[in-house]
Amino acid sequence: MKNIRRATPAALALTVLLTGCATATTQNKNAPTGPVTVFAAASLKGAFTEIAREHPDLKVTFNYDGSNSLVDQLAGGARADVLATADTKNMDKAQEKKVTAGDPKVFAGNILVLITPKDDPGQITGLDASLTGKKLVTCAAGVPCGNATRTLAENLGLTLQPVSEETKVTDVRGKVESGEADAGIVYATDAKASGDKVRTIAVPGSDKVVNRYPITLVKDADHEGTGKAFIAAVLSDKGRQILARHGFTTP
Repeated sequence: MKNIRRATPAALALTVLLTGCATATTQNKNAPTGPVTVFAAASLKGAFTEIAREHPDLKVTFNYDGSNSLVDQLAGGARADVLATADTKNMDKAQEKKVTAGDPKVFAGNILVLITPKDDPGQITGLDASLTGKKLVTCAAGVPCGNATRTLAENLGLTLQPVSEETKVTDVRGKVESGEADAGIVYATDAKASGDKVRTIAVPGSDKVVNRYPITLVKDADHEGTGKAFIAAVLSDKGRQILARHGFTTP
């Protein structure tokens, strides 16, 4: 990935305006305040929403979507201040399309797991023969979770036959939660977010296919100051704690 640094420890499909509530967090009186628009991978919804609530002086508008779709939206003229993708490949694409500013920083990682409905009607035991004839749902090619799924399958010498390929990992999760699918391959963070609605099965070799999440300012951002402040919040110790609580690994 071009000019990317690992963070040190220290379409608009869905838009959520977070005005935030006052928290016990002490606010820096000199910190930027006001609006900021963040384009973020769908798998970041839970963690980023919580981070925004910790910073009520930042009036954050989120657009959560597939990473490739977010980059295409920016290249098509959509306005945003911050971009966070679920892999470095799509951030590379954003840089090639010249829609980013500065060097992206990796702030989190994610691995894949297999999930089934809680009662597991298909009696799935893993990425194995138990999936034969069952309704498996995965992410589509081009989407970070889809690319990771294909790499994982190749590493394991498997040929997957999904009945549906979704453009957002949250849609895969939703189909499993509802019982529309017998199984789905999602991020560990999505399985965690589903709670007791699903059964989670670890996949051997998934630790060798880790998606790294980078974040950066968008070129010609309308709100550069608050954009930098949101990025700083993500990279902060508190931000890392929130990400870890949602199931992400952090640098």
